[in-house]
Amino acid sequence: MRIIKSDLDTVGVKPSQYPPDTLPEIAFAGRSNVGKSSLLNLLTGRKKLARVSGSPGKTRTINFYLINDSFRIVDLPGYGYAKVSKSVTENWGDMMETYFDNRKGLRKVVQLVDVRHKPTAQDMQMYEYLRHYGLDGIVVATKADKVSKSELSKNISMIRKTLGLSAEDKVIPISALKKTGYDQLLLEIEKILEE
Repeated sequence: MRIIKSDLDTVGVKPSQYPPDTLPEIAFAGRSNVGKSSLLNLLTGRKKLARVSGSPGKTRTINFYLINDSFRIVDLPGYGYAKVSKSVTENWGDMMETYFDNRKGLRKVVQLVDVRHKPTAQDMQMYEYLRHYGLDGIVVATKADKVSKSELSKNISMIRKTLGLSAEDKVIPISALKKTGYDQLLLEIEKILEE
């Protein structure tokens, strides 16, 4: 699959602000600063489609991107940033639940984890949450260029074990910096959309 067209469709925090539920959606979730915006820019081949920021916790809305006029990529707000107030954290949970409960077109959520670190309690909680909704199965290990090949393999095993992944679940190492691994993710997205 190649993404030849991508545009910001809608930004929302509640269902009345979402775009019509008429297309398949692939959502992306991950901790603040895990590299979600960089990955979305890499997938779409656009430098500034998703805003990249050095300060975590920037995405606080659900951003819907129209891709090839045929499906949407949905950028969910980052979780787990300590400096975000408690009320924002609580709103995040409500926002996610509302989105997961109400979107008929939602096919899968790709969870991002930083390959350099063991998944956090919040990463584990998020994966459980996705499993509950039947949206689990694909984990992207970001920042793959920051570790050696032997560390990469060891860390992927640690991610699989920590999140309790099954043999069928995919862990895809990606480096936005070196532009590697994203073609495998596009292939997985293509399979999901064809199902």
